[in-house]
Amino acid sequence: MKLVSWNVNGLRACVRKGFLDYFQDIDADIFCVQETKLQEGQIELDLDGYYQYWNYALRKGYSGTAIFTKQKPLSVKYGLGDNPAQPEGRIITLEFQDFFLMNVYTPNSQRDLARLDVRLEWEDALLEHVLAHDKLKPVVLCGDLNVAHQEIDIKNYKSNYGNSGFTDEERGKMTRFLEAGFIDTLRYFYPNEEGIYTWWSYMKTVRERNIGWRIDYFIVSERLKDLLIDSHAQPTILGSDHCPIALEINI
Repeated sequence: MKLVSWNVNGLRACVRKGFLDYFQDIDADIFCVQETKLQEGQIELDLDGYYQYWNYALRKGYSGTAIFTKQKPLSVKYGLGDNPAQPEGRIITLEFQDFFLMNVYTPNSQRDLARLDVRLEWEDALLEHVLAHDKLKPVVLCGDLNVAHQEIDIKNYKSNYGNSGFTDEERGKMTRFLEAGFIDTLRYFYPNEEGIYTWWSYMKTVRERNIGWRIDYFIVSERLKDLLIDSHAQPTILGSDHCPIALEINI
């Protein structure tokens, strides 16, 4: 099975920049997007052979997630826990026969860390949500998690200590998540490889010089470890300030 995740930073804009060409070429079994930045009825995607599931933010032009899947899920949940009414459209959970798939767009703590408390509350609720489902079936979680976990995951780590996405608090929550029984699949295959990033500033020549952050992830339950085939980023694919990431797994 091939899964793809991409923060498109505005799906309508990304479609104008070649999203559908990439979508057809990659031919994923499940394709997750974050930061769709639209409301119901603002886009018509003709994705033949795919079921579509959307979680829209109430605020226009903000946040939002979607999943396109060839296989119809057994069930669909929006939001965390038993609360489907969360206003920012940040998570969709699909249940399949052998696993749960979660598509996540984690809140950014903002440049001045004004939303750090909101972010940390989200982390606690997300872990609780994941663990509750993991008791039933293995979990495959993907998306923009808005944190560079280790120094290897960010180009200029020394100058970014304490900044949004690289605070001790955010990195500690990711460590706790993984220690609860989950695997960062890219680091499972490439534990020491430098220069693997998934987000770059729009500032001039930053992407060309690969001055980036790895903040997009595929994370899976540890008991899926032996089913993993590969996990990688695709930095040559343009259309957003993020690049797509892909997971191949024998599930």
